[in-house]
Amino acid sequence: MLSPAELQEVKGKKLGRILTKLGKCTREQVHAALEVQKTRKAQIGVLLVEAGVCTQADIEEGLAAQAGLGYVDLTGVELSKEVVESIPGETVQSYQVVPIEYKAAGRKLKIAMKSRDNFSAVDDLRLLMGFNVEAVVADAAGVDALIKKYYSKQESVTEVVSELSKDPDLSKLAAAGGKGGASIDLDAVMDAASDNRVIKLLNLVLLQAIKDRASDIHFEPFEDEFKMRYRIDGVLYEMVPPPKALGPAITSRIKVMSKMDIAERRLPQDGRIELTVGGAPVDLRVSVLPTMYGESVVMRVLDRSNVKLALDRIGMREDDLGVFRQLINKPNGIVVVTGPTGSGKTTTLYAALQELNDIETKILTAEDPVEYDIDGLCQVQVNPEVELTFAKALRSFLRQDPDVILVGEIRDLETAEIAVQASLTGHLVLSTLHTNDAPSSVIRLVDLGMEPFLLTATMEGVVAQRLCRTICPRCKIPFEPNEEQLMELALTPEAVAGKKFFRGKGCDNCFGSGYRGRMAIFEIMTVSDEMRDQIMKKASTNILRGIARRNGMRTLRECGMLAIYEGQTTLDEVVRETIAED
Repeated sequence: MLSPAELQEVKGKKLGRILTKLGKCTREQVHAALEVQKTRKAQIGVLLVEAGVCTQADIEEGLAAQAGLGYVDLTGVELSKEVVESIPGETVQSYQVVPIEYKAAGRKLKIAMKSRDNFSAVDDLRLLMGFNVEAVVADAAGVDALIKKYYSKQESVTEVVSELSKDPDLSKLAAAGGKGGASIDLDAVMDAASDNRVIKLLNLVLLQAIKDRASDIHFEPFEDEFKMRYRIDGVLYEMVPPPKALGPAITSRIKVMSKMDIAERRLPQDGRIELTVGGAPVDLRVSVLPTMYGESVVMRVLDRSNVKLALDRIGMREDDLGVFRQLINKPNGIVVVTGPTGSGKTTTLYAALQELNDIETKILTAEDPVEYDIDGLCQVQVNPEVELTFAKALRSFLRQDPDVILVGEIRDLETAEIAVQASLTGHLVLSTLHTNDAPSSVIRLVDLGMEPFLLTATMEGVVAQRLCRTICPRCKIPFEPNEEQLMELALTPEAVAGKKFFRGKGCDNCFGSGYRGRMAIFEIMTVSDEMRDQIMKKASTNILRGIARRNGMRTLRECGMLAIYEGQTTLDEVVRETIAED
């Protein structure tokens, strides 16, 4: 194997020259292969293997050196307990690398990986676990054999917590001060935050949460305990709590990873961590909040591979999809998506923009924060600290020659007025509001102070949406609802005669909840001439809802009922997520 200095010398050089330097072939053999290459389109490595000059392992070693990496033969390699325990099994399996050397002093780790292009493994191990990583390339079969031998039994969060609870040194770590840990020993906390087992615990929690499709991970200090919880399909589940004394160490480790100020414990902070897990890019948006008993941390998991950024994949029914496509393909006007926080509004709007995103369309977005980076969109992060508000961004957008504008949220009259101005000057404006249903969005905008005549001139449609948990396919069983359950949805036994109902009885796949995943239900209101007349008269929400329903609008509850009859969700979910109709 070449020395580090020799690797730097041959990095980026031609493969034939590197193989000669490694003693795998002679210069004459390389020239002979190059002559063959003139008459045949093939890589020189392939030709040298075919000629019997080099083995495939020789070529892999040469290609690794070309990338500036060493190559190791893992045949007969035995790993010590210290080396095996340096990385959790979850990480090894996820990144398909294996540690072969570990020095606790300086946290130096040497890993063997199958591909010289696996940069994300090196970067993430540095970020996630704070190692000084040296990477080498090895035969894929050799890496697989070591993973199978040493990491077939993966450690769980419970086991790591149990191990930490017994450690006398770590259990002594506690905030010296009273509430909030004001006089905490920062050096002691940083030492604990660098402890391999604390890093391993945090790493396992993150990987487990991403694997279970969690949307948020919570680390919460209380008077007598430190809780770890994550939210799956809108519901929080508690994990095994680590010793309370480890709270500051775990929080500090997260702050290091998200490039926050470790010493600042009195003010809220925001940060971001970018990872690649199982080949998929994952962003973690981190928020730190000082509380009475220490810092509370919430990480929002933005798994870009998981988000369905296509209109035909967000769960709209065929007729609703046709109506929505007509709305977003209008040359100008305002289209609003409404619903509570976490109801999937952003995903719907991104899916709409993805459909409109082509070479002929200039799209500008003002968001707080920018959740997904989409190629072809000019995305602006709103920042009130430097007075870059939605209104200010929107005013600048009009000088940028856009076709479509996305305003993250209409929060005030100024933003609403500029959105109207943008639509009147020939732009399509997409935005969000927080209201209970589609018709009440109109009243909300009037309440903000918008003139009804401006609304009637610009408003084209409103989409209200909710997310309902879907029944777990593994434990789905038919059931007969009782009269009380039917009454919740104003149904009679006669009305549901012949209809089938289902629920999940609970299994390992759904954490015993009976639900796995979520689906969106929609209510799409288009603004007709009759409705415009009523808006001018400042009509009530009920009158607008009546007109919308006569024009064919399906309410959230009706959409939920269809999902129940199709066996996708349950009565309880639809009752929980939708309001009773008049």
